[in-house]
This record gives sequence, C-alpha cells and structure tokens, in this order.
Amino acid sequence: MPISQSTVQPINHLDRDYLRHALEHDVRTGLTATPKWLPPKWFYDEVGSDLFSQITRLPEYYPTRRELAILRARAGELAAASGADTLVELGSGTSEKTVLLLDALTEAGTLRGYTPVDVDAVTLRSAAHRLADRYPGLAVQAVCADFERHLRLLPRTGRRMVAFLGGTIGNLDPAAREVFLKELRDSLLPGDTFLLGADLVKDRGRLVAAYDDAAGVTAAFNRNVLHVINRELDAGFEPDAFEHVALYDDDNDWIEMRLRASRAMRVRVGGLGLVVDFAEGEETRTEISAKFRPEGLRRELAAAGFAVRRWYTDPSGDFALLLAEA
Repeated sequence: MPISQSTVQPINHLDRDYLRHALEHDVRTGLTATPKWLPPKWFYDEVGSDLFSQITRLPEYYPTRRELAILRARAGELAAASGADTLVELGSGTSEKTVLLLDALTEAGTLRGYTPVDVDAVTLRSAAHRLADRYPGLAVQAVCADFERHLRLLPRTGRRMVAFLGGTIGNLDPAAREVFLKELRDSLLPGDTFLLGADLVKDRGRLVAAYDDAAGVTAAFNRNVLHVINRELDAGFEPDAFEHVALYDDDNDWIEMRLRASRAMRVRVGGLGLVVDFAEGEETRTEISAKFRPEGLRRELAAAGFAVRRWYTDPSGDFALLLAEA
C-alpha cells in the first residue's frame, strides 16, 4: 500500500523557540565579532533552498554533476557494500540525488526506510512526501534537525547508511569537522556505514567561478541571509547595498563567501536591541567551503575512528564519494 502524504509527519527538533534562540545567538555573536561573520545555515529558508537548487544546475557549479556521475556509476556497489536497509540523509534538501541510492538499495532487495534530515521544514516535508509516493511501502521518517547538534536524537532503527552528500562537510571549519565526525562515529551502531561526498582541491579559477556565477544566483543566495535577519529579527539591512564576494584561501584550501558593504552603514537589529556599524568596504564572512586533498581527508576520518572501505572519484578527479565504517 502506498504511504499517503498525510502520514509523513516530520519529527521536529527545531521548534520556533529553538530556531529563534539559535538565530539570535549567531547574529549577535557574529555581527559583534572582528571580523564579522554569519553562519551559512541561515541561508536556507524556503527562498534560500530554492536558490540553492538553482545553483546546483548552473554551468559553473560542477559539484552536483560530478557527484551525480559517481552515484550513477557506483550506487549499486555502494548499496551492496553497505548492506543497508535504511538510508539516513543529513542535509537532505530537495533529495534530488537520493533516488539513485534508494533505487540501488531497492534493487539489492534491502530497502526498508528513509530518514531525511534538514533544517528547512518546508523543503523537508515536500521531499519526504514526494519520495513516499515514489516508493510505495517505504517507511519515510523525516526529521527537522540541525546535524551539528542533534545526531544523537536521530532514529537508530535498521542497518543504516548515513549519507552526507554535496560537499556540505566543507561548510564546517576544521574544529567543527572534528567534532561532527567524532559525534557521528559515536552515533553509529555495528553494521552502519557513512557515505560522504567531498569536493577536491583543483584549479582556483574553476573553484571561484562555481561560487560567483555569471547569472548572479549565488549572489542572491548570499544576500538571502540578510533578508532572513530582516524578517526574523526586525533588522534594517539593505541587502542590495552589500556586494557578493567569493575568493579562494590557499592557506586553508577553502572558498570564502563574503558580503562587502558598498558604503558606510549603521544597521539596527530591533529583535536584539543591537546597532551594527559597517565601514565602506567592510566584509562579513557568510560561508566557507573547504576543498580536500585525499590524504588529508583520510587522516581526518581515521582520527575520528572511521575506516574508508570504498573511495570513488568522477573521471575528472573533481569530486570524491567514499564509504566508511566505524
């Protein structure tokens, strides 16, 4: 029997109070720091999630196409190697790539459950409904959660493959990656596996172009964090007065996205009782996206207690997809 859309009720660990307090903390901490910063998780309201979906289809943005190519070629091998009957997807978004893994697990005869995990409840619910309809009888349990804080609360039923795709691991700085990987390792049960997608170091020009597209979609995505703060915290940002900046940091092997004030500004954040001054040309960092060297990524995983069992790249060597176990 198909699962009706009405039966897909997400578990929500992000009630309004939690989200409000987290946003207040991040905005107050980031905008009073020197230099200023804002975390990328606040890009992803309904508008931001749609903009990111557009980004993944841009000609400059290669990671999604490269990861899809690997999944199309290797999903069957990954399903067999994992022996999983349940797919857990961290930062699932629209779950567009998920069908390749779900199809492979179906063909392997093991698939029983799917647990998408995301901070955007609207996108999460829509994707969960779509996949429940596509896979009749599949137990879909959507979880609205922050994967940096709620790993221990995720359902632990079945033999799980925990997937973290799209290179999202690169949005965490080295210290946060270390904590995340160790907490994930501690949350896995015997037989569980970890499927990780990671973008690799490559030509600087291609990297920067992927985060500074000619159509300006990434710029709109970057500025969306200011729209979110305006709406949720009664702030007075003029998003168009901030220029989108993308640059590559050779020392850290990561892309930085920033918002640069086009003029001196004083911005009131009413919900915090805060006034923030920006100098002309002052930049606020909104995202890092780390790029990995294979030996470095293997070291990080080993330090967290993971052993890599499968390692695949696309033919161009742009992107890596690996399967690890505790």
